[in-house]
Amino acid sequence: MLKLHHIFFLNFLAIFIGTLLLSSFVAYLNIKNATIQENKKQLIKQISLLELQLPHVDNLDRFAADIHTKSALRVTVISEEGLVLAESNEDKHTMDNHAGRAEIMEAALKEYGFITRYSHTVESDFVYVTKKLNYRNSPVFFRLSISLQSAMEEFYALWYWLVFTYSIFILVALVLAYRISKKVHYDIHQITEYLREISEKNYKAIVKPQYFSEFLYIALTLKNLAKKLGTREKEKRKYTARLRLINKQRNDILSAISHEFKNPIASIQGYAETLLDDPGADVKIRKRFLQKIMQNGQKISSMLDRLSLSVKLENEDLKIKPSSFDLAELAQEVIMNLGKKYPQREILFSGDSCPVYADKTMIETVITNLIDNAMKYSQEDVAVSIMDNKLMVIDKGLGIAPNELEKITSKFYRVQKNTWDNSMGLGLAIVSYVLKLHNSHLSIESKEGEGSIFSFDLSALKKSR
Repeated sequence: MLKLHHIFFLNFLAIFIGTLLLSSFVAYLNIKNATIQENKKQLIKQISLLELQLPHVDNLDRFAADIHTKSALRVTVISEEGLVLAESNEDKHTMDNHAGRAEIMEAALKEYGFITRYSHTVESDFVYVTKKLNYRNSPVFFRLSISLQSAMEEFYALWYWLVFTYSIFILVALVLAYRISKKVHYDIHQITEYLREISEKNYKAIVKPQYFSEFLYIALTLKNLAKKLGTREKEKRKYTARLRLINKQRNDILSAISHEFKNPIASIQGYAETLLDDPGADVKIRKRFLQKIMQNGQKISSMLDRLSLSVKLENEDLKIKPSSFDLAELAQEVIMNLGKKYPQREILFSGDSCPVYADKTMIETVITNLIDNAMKYSQEDVAVSIMDNKLMVIDKGLGIAPNELEKITSKFYRVQKNTWDNSMGLGLAIVSYVLKLHNSHLSIESKEGEGSIFSFDLSALKKSR
């Protein structure tokens, strides 16, 4: 694999050679064309001067030789039939007939004949200018020509200068390319190291490209990507923790259901087996056993109803059916009903009439669960109060540890995990769901060893009226 400075070198070298060849070709054409045009002008002037001298010429060969000696021009005099009458550079007797030469034919039709042609005789490019003149009352073609060798010499001098200049340029370019390559390599190394850190889930790694804005843009894009990956990783961990919690809760509820259902089912089975084994049992005993069977069946039904209610509330499958009622009267009804369940305990109530507009059945469930919860986790009397726009249930029980306050309203969570009852840890979860539907929320204040206050705000329930 080629490195960057190798690629830069090859590219610069190709550009250098191509530019050199192209510039050389263009320079050659321009120099040659400029030389040809300038030589044409000079040759026309020379022919005009020679035309004035021609009437005084006696010997054309000597005249051509003198002109060549003085001006270095090649002079050829050609008859109308194409025969070479005089030649300054070669033996005229060995030369071919020139009648078919392009410059001769053009001069026969126009004032001047022009052509640039390679001469095999002297092995050089020549510019030819021809004009038809009269010499001793006979038409002759007077042709002057000059070599382009000087133009080629100028081109070669320029080409050598170009080669030297471009060589300096390529050396400078190579040094610059090497330095750029090192900078590019540094920035790329920064990015590749950063990618390696990301692949190892180090989303807080630092990337600092120093030289090129393009790499800086890539680095910023990668940082944003790493930030998103880090966020997703956190979400993944949270989701994994949530799954573990759900699995734990599922195990807890299965254990709770198994434990809670075993006692009533065992009682039902025991009483039923006794009745089956003793068909002649006393009527009073049979009636008492049947009542026990019914109570345990109702207990199982109640647990299933609470579980079903919590699921429906969590999935928002239940809609509230609001109506106007007095919250104080409802609270006293709930206290009266729970008094039968706890005949040895007292539930105190204080508060004035409090008209609200809410789902009466759901609010009854809330008050029942709060009072029932307070009765289970305290041995002293419980107080229910409506004041300061709140309904409060106050107990003087064991209290709740600070680290458990946020968890206590979670589904299936219970503080005393080894003391099972038929709530299965659903009571406060149901309360939270119901209050949320009524735009209120459950507040808990508790101190270990002193007791707890469970309350909810009544503002939303009153505003709905």
